[in-house]
Amino acid sequence: MAAVSTPESQENLHQSSESFVSRGGLKLAHALDTFALTPHGMTCADLGCSTGGFTDCLLQRGAAKVYSVDTAYGQLAWKLRSDDRVVVMERSNALHTEPVEQVDLVVIDLGWTVQKLAIPAAARWLKPDGCIVTLIKPHYEHTAHTHDRNADIVLTPEVAERIAHDTVQQLESMGYMCDGLTPSPVIGGARQGKKRKGTGNIEYLALVRCSS
Repeated sequence: MAAVSTPESQENLHQSSESFVSRGGLKLAHALDTFALTPHGMTCADLGCSTGGFTDCLLQRGAAKVYSVDTAYGQLAWKLRSDDRVVVMERSNALHTEPVEQVDLVVIDLGWTVQKLAIPAAARWLKPDGCIVTLIKPHYEHTAHTHDRNADIVLTPEVAERIAHDTVQQLESMGYMCDGLTPSPVIGGARQGKKRKGTGNIEYLALVRCSS
């Protein structure tokens, strides 16, 4: 199993917090740096794009094209939807959307979706030598077992890390390879609207590849 890398300091994050349309860009930028990935010239897919933090990061790192997929409508930031490199795929469920073409890199930030469902959906988009960067949300994985989406859960760091490792092991048992795992430098949410200021759940970013 891949070793866990340490995220950058919060001070550095605050200095760059205005670089992207949402803080999701900070999460992906950290993963790309940690895993030594450059999307320059790549065709990519962003599953669960929302406002477009991941898409924005990919474009700023030189991606040639990004398919931005989300079930919502009208959420993607205007500067991204008006960018010729972005193919907007709104009102599209990433778990069931057929790939338009095979891509080099898939990035994932899907709400209330466990990794055992998200990764196979992403793998359909990949070229044989492509890879996936996915945001693992331990509180989502935990909630999937308790079947209570209304639970206002803030996991301890120890529990979050254990669930992240368990999730990676589950993916490996499904035939995928995890080449890296790192805590997100940005704290994720508890239940929307219920989170107290300064609290939240630790999330992890994983580098995943399909077995050859």
